[in-house]
Amino acid sequence: MTMSLKKPAVTLLTAVAVLVSFFLIAAYRRGWQRFWRGQPPQLAMPRNDNIYELPKDLPVPVDDGACNHLVSLQLPSVALTSTGGHRVDLSSLKGRTVVYCYPRTGRPDQEIPKGWNEIPGARGCTPQSCAFRDHYRELQALGAQVFGLSTQDTDYQREASQRLHLPFELLSDSALTFTRALRLPTFEVEGMTLIKRLTLVIDSGRITKVFYPVFPPDKNAAAVIEWLSANPVK
Repeated sequence: MTMSLKKPAVTLLTAVAVLVSFFLIAAYRRGWQRFWRGQPPQLAMPRNDNIYELPKDLPVPVDDGACNHLVSLQLPSVALTSTGGHRVDLSSLKGRTVVYCYPRTGRPDQEIPKGWNEIPGARGCTPQSCAFRDHYRELQALGAQVFGLSTQDTDYQREASQRLHLPFELLSDSALTFTRALRLPTFEVEGMTLIKRLTLVIDSGRITKVFYPVFPPDKNAAAVIEWLSANPVK
């Protein structure tokens, strides 16, 4: 009688052990595949801060006049790779387009560059992107296409796009072709050339409004909506 009661328990433990072994082997193989692709498996360590929130007492950027030349400028023809796998030439798009240019999105498992929070306007790319995501339907209703743009490569941007569930595409200017053609303001951090945060409203290839500097970043989408509502496409 005692043996008959133990057998189901033993069978259940065996099944659990087999299932755990299966997942461990699968995880090991995935790590091995990453190794052969030149990306050794790494344990993700959480950051010391919350990437989705803006810290208090961030330094406020000031208008240094670096974008004064942009209004009324016709965009140059530059094809940028998007996270959707497309080549997007902003100069050729008809109608109204909103492009928010940001320095760089961080990742939950990576620390920010040293001194990042002390650079005026640097912090806040994730909250800004989330705000444009949350206001996306309103922006569409106002007749605007939306893109994010940075100098990070497409693979890096794609991770952010998927993790944040962005309904629009991010554009990569990793070669700085667009940035230099428009003479956009930039800054250097740890060997990276990054765009200072700004947002462009473009009508059929011509810049009609520039938001610069942008602060706080998570309020930028709302500010753009307010301007679009007051300045409908003619």
